[in-house]
Formats: sequence, structure tokens, C-alpha cells
Amino acid sequence: MLFTYFALVITIFLNSIHALHLEIPSLPTPTPICIRDFVQENQMVVINIKTDGNKGDGQRLDLKVSDLIGNEYRSKKSIVGHAKVAFTSHHNAAFDICLTNYQENKWQQHQQTFRSVELDIESGAAARDWNALQASEKLKPVEVELKRIEGLTAEIVQELQYLKAREERMRDTNESTNSRVKWFSIITILSLLGFGVWQIQYLRNYFKVKHII
Repeated sequence: MLFTYFALVITIFLNSIHALHLEIPSLPTPTPICIRDFVQENQMVVINIKTDGNKGDGQRLDLKVSDLIGNEYRSKKSIVGHAKVAFTSHHNAAFDICLTNYQENKWQQHQQTFRSVELDIESGAAARDWNALQASEKLKPVEVELKRIEGLTAEIVQELQYLKAREERMRDTNESTNSRVKWFSIITILSLLGFGVWQIQYLRNYFKVKHII
């Protein structure tokens, strides 16, 4: 019962998230503006983009989606109006959604122009088309909501397992590092002691040869 309540709270929280609004300036050599998000392996991601402007207004808005490992998922040029991009992730990794607004007309170089962009990112269960599922399986609204909650809870469990595996890996790394540091310290101390004993013995023999002692 408590777990179901937690899932309902997560669902309400996700439903309350609004689209991200950006004002992207157009430049002859623009710098991409990127939004970073994390996605799990084999998870579906849907990106909804809504922009103003029109073709021929001297601006060209390009989109590129890639992860930090080097995989490029989508690349789209000259986005106007509404665009929808979907892909399935290959790894547990962060991915970047980069938008670049090019200024194409030379006479606009001394006039600052912008593209207004609304960006909505959905992943996992939130990215599924639940209306299509309801129509195909002839489900009641309550049944669709339960399936949606089930999908969200499964993603939460999967993410917790992933975080647990990362914690175990980090703990093993820390224990290995601590063990190496300990042995390095022991070897350093023994080396210093050995060097000190050798130095005392050398000076003692030197003083005996010189008949100082």
C-alpha cells in the first residue's frame, strides 16, 4: 500500500513538470545550447519541440541528440513549428539535446534575432502512447492508469538496482584503493627504516676508517 502511494506521488510529480522554455539567439557562428538528461539502457525517449518563426526568416534551427559515450541518436535541420524526435538508448548514460540557431542572412548581422523554443522530454513509461494502448487493448481509464503506475514503479526499481550496483562498484574501488595505499605506506616506512639503518652503518664504518671513533 505504501509503495503504491509512493508511485502515485511520483506520477503526480511527473505530470506537474512543464516544458522547458528557451530563447536561442541566431548568430553567424553560433554555439550550441545543450540540455543534459540521464537515461537508462534500452529506454525509450521522446523529445517534443515547439518553435516559432518560419522558413525563410533568416534563421535555421538545428537539433542534435547524442550521449556522452559518443552515440549520435538523432540529427535534424531547419526545425520550424512542432517536431517530435524519438529514440531508444543504448547505454546507461547521460545524453545531450543540443540546439543551434544559425543566422543565414548577412543583412541581419547587426540585428539580434531569436527563436523561442519549448522543449519537453519524456522517457520510459512517460514516453509511451497510453491512448493507443487503451484503444488497442480496450482498457478502461483506471486500467490504463494502473498500467502506467506499474511501468513507473518498474522503472524506479530498475533505477534503484542500478544505483545499488554502482554503489557496490564504488565500494569495491574504494576498498581496493585503500588496500593499495596501505601497502604503499608500509613499503615506504620499511624503505625509510632500511635506508636509515644503512646510513647509520655506513657512517659508523666511515668514522672507524678515519679513526674518529
